Amino acid sequence: MLEPYIVVLGNEKGGTGKSTIAMHLIVSLLRQGARVASLDLDARQGTLSHYVANRQRTKHTFDDLLVPEHSSLLASTNPNRISAEQEDEQNLKKLLENYSSYDYIVIDTPGNDTFLSRLAHSFADTLITPLNDSFIDLDMLIRLEPGEIEKLRPSTYATMVWDQKKEKACRSGSNIDWIVLRNRLNPLYSKNKEEMHRILQMLSKRIGFRLLAGFCDRVIFRELFINGTTLLDLKDTGTSMTLSHVAARKELSDLLSALEIPVQKKIKTQQLANEAARVSA
Repeated sequence: MLEPYIVVLGNEKGGTGKSTIAMHLIVSLLRQGARVASLDLDARQGTLSHYVANRQRTKHTFDDLLVPEHSSLLASTNPNRISAEQEDEQNLKKLLENYSSYDYIVIDTPGNDTFLSRLAHSFADTLITPLNDSFIDLDMLIRLEPGEIEKLRPSTYATMVWDQKKEKACRSGSNIDWIVLRNRLNPLYSKNKEEMHRILQMLSKRIGFRLLAGFCDRVIFRELFINGTTLLDLKDTGTSMTLSHVAARKELSDLLSALEIPVQKKIKTQQLANEAARVSA
């Protein structure tokens, strides 16, 4: 049986657009006919859970909206660290097992370092790390010393990802396709933007990630969140298209193509089964 393809949205900093990217990816996969489950491991803040809940409410008005099977998971509160980590591992593995018949599982992780987040990283087939286009956020990946910009040292998050890559290789013999996403970009040229790109290109070769462009910083993403919708739902909800919508949809199309998330065979199998059922009826 084909196992679900797992996509993890992760970094150790909040406010980078993880949940927005997760929901757009989820809806894109659902619209391809895939069975998609989503997990929110940042259950205390619960941004992805709120996004899905908003979508469920909007679905009462626009029935064509597709909604994933969603769960959230709070980290254990057991005061004993070892016991807490054992509970977290059991709970996460149980959820993954519950969704073993799905084509994809998309996991949103908290913007800080937790055992549960590290464990989720080790199950990723694709890891997407959104990064605001600033040197402050770049510090999450590397340590920059003043005047020594060519001497790049991986930071704690980059080291953690490397450790989880080794963990996954030992467990299943497979690799993690790590993607660093320059997100909330300023559409205007700046020297800072050019320097960010140069440094990340250098770093991508050194620590092994693919560098992609995400979304420009747009108000429309905050508006979409309120209704639980995405750029892919504009026609279904009767939303009038503005130039900002058109530009954002182009960014989304380019991103989804560049992610190279493989089409799971179960999608085609399910579609054929559905077609056969309609014909026989």
